[in-house]
Amino acid sequence: MAVHTDISQLKGISRPIVTIGTFDGVHAGHKAILSKVVTYAREVGGESVLLTFEPHPRKVLFPTQPLGIITPLQRKTELIAATGIQHIVVVPFTKEFAALSAEDYIKNVLVDPLRPHTIIIGYDHHFGHDRTGNIDLLRRYAPTYGYNIVEIPAQLIDQATVSSTKIRKAILAGHIAEANTMLGREYTLEGTVVHGKKLGRELGYPTANIAPLNADQVVPGIGIYAVRVRIDNVLYGGMMSIGLNPTVSHTQDVKLEVNIFDIDADLYGQVLEIGFADRLRNEQKFSSLEELIAQLHADKAAAMAALG
Repeated sequence: MAVHTDISQLKGISRPIVTIGTFDGVHAGHKAILSKVVTYAREVGGESVLLTFEPHPRKVLFPTQPLGIITPLQRKTELIAATGIQHIVVVPFTKEFAALSAEDYIKNVLVDPLRPHTIIIGYDHHFGHDRTGNIDLLRRYAPTYGYNIVEIPAQLIDQATVSSTKIRKAILAGHIAEANTMLGREYTLEGTVVHGKKLGRELGYPTANIAPLNADQVVPGIGIYAVRVRIDNVLYGGMMSIGLNPTVSHTQDVKLEVNIFDIDADLYGQVLEIGFADRLRNEQKFSSLEELIAQLHADKAAAMAALG
């Protein structure tokens, strides 16, 4: 699979079968669409191409609204590659790009650089300035530019749209098991290990404080989680606290802290990938450190059971 970041330099793609979208989450609904693209490309002897955008269009068009993406670009490309898509074209989404007319979008973004054999698109896909472009406009220009149009069934599109919204809401609510079921995998988040107050060491449960790499990614709701932590391509079990640490802190800043089982290493500055397996409990305020330590013992046992 090839990732292309300069659309003007595209060359040598044979009979491109093109689909377009953000595909945030790359969940079961998205995979059904991508599978259709891969299968069609194989049937006509072409190459499958996904055109996507970075940053997410909402970040540019509605900068004051929280974005809450499920899969940052690198993770998304890895997941898309696993579906069999042969080319991912990442188009920078800017205000200037958003101002393109629908007709210019067809000519300058799709036709001239890609020379598509077929465009596989949903009935509700819109593009160009003020979202004036749609599948009907693409059909109108098909004879002019010599491409075919295949419409993705409404049911597949609706399932993909609903799933993304439901997954995002489930993650925010801390319903990780539900989100994982819809994703077909564990929800993951990458973050850098930063310095904290080191209170975990005093409790016998040293933690790595995590600063998420992508500020736009959804952080699971406040609570205690069983997690898998990838360090240098090795997986470790662990448990993670997302919250305010009310027993030992009075701040209103949400912190992400992970206690990693069976490792004793200096991790400061390293990037960890954290996979959320299950939510163990709500955050609680304990009347003493002894009560907190006893609960941490119970949390570790519950996390190990959840991780198998």
